[in-house]
Amino acid sequence: MKKKVLIVLSEHGFWVEELLKPLNHLKKAGYEVDFATPTGALPFPDGGSLDSSYIDPPLGRPVTSPEMAKLGKEQNWETLFKGRISLKDWFPVRPYLSSDNYVGSLEKYYEARTKAWEKIEDYAALLLVGGSGPIVDMVNNPRIHDLILGFYYADKPIAAECYTVTCLAFARELDERKSILAGKRCTGHTMEYDYTDGWSILANGKSLNFGAPPFSLEYILRDAVVPGGQFHGNVGRRTSVILDYPFITSRSVASSDLCGEVLVKCLDEGLRKYGWK
Repeated sequence: MKKKVLIVLSEHGFWVEELLKPLNHLKKAGYEVDFATPTGALPFPDGGSLDSSYIDPPLGRPVTSPEMAKLGKEQNWETLFKGRISLKDWFPVRPYLSSDNYVGSLEKYYEARTKAWEKIEDYAALLLVGGSGPIVDMVNNPRIHDLILGFYYADKPIAAECYTVTCLAFARELDERKSILAGKRCTGHTMEYDYTDGWSILANGKSLNFGAPPFSLEYILRDAVVPGGQFHGNVGRRTSVILDYPFITSRSVASSDLCGEVLVKCLDEGLRKYGWK
């Protein structure tokens, strides 16, 4: 098996710890990594993930340690992400029904997608890094969905943190429209961990306050896993990581270290189940 992992990040703000903790586990285990973003733009950290004094409203406490904040501020992101991949260059986008020669355009789309999947052969696993930004450019991005489907069909591990778990819920084929999480177990943000006010992203250089997040991830995941699956919120437990192969889902920032650990055990030790009985 090739010792290489593809890591995808948002161009609208990723959470530093949710990148660096799993990355540390992968590097210690001898894995090389490639980074990718939706359009090839340089990803940047969510400001809250660089601020050890920031109080997470649902938890009522800081979620970024001084050490992690220091690491994030000292990291040269342009150097780390040099040579990053643009998923826009890899994958086509599904044609509109209103386009001329729709059936012919759809055939070309599927052919191009199959060709793009050949690039996945170079990787042992996929990691989707969390944060607030993914809601903007990853959650409902058809290229991200097709990337996920490629790893899914290749039977390779797919790890998703925080709001990127939504990408798994939405990844599905156009003709079936059934989530690939159906029948699986997963974790993610519960209502208790969601903001009720002050949730924001950086848009056009300014903070855009949505109030509450644009959607309830818990409700999406509960609906996506049926029939036969189960959502595990693990409310009150500091960490929540579920492995139901090939999916590794991680609830939030506190679980990022465990997410990286479970991903490596899945790759190197053949672990196929974790976090549920």
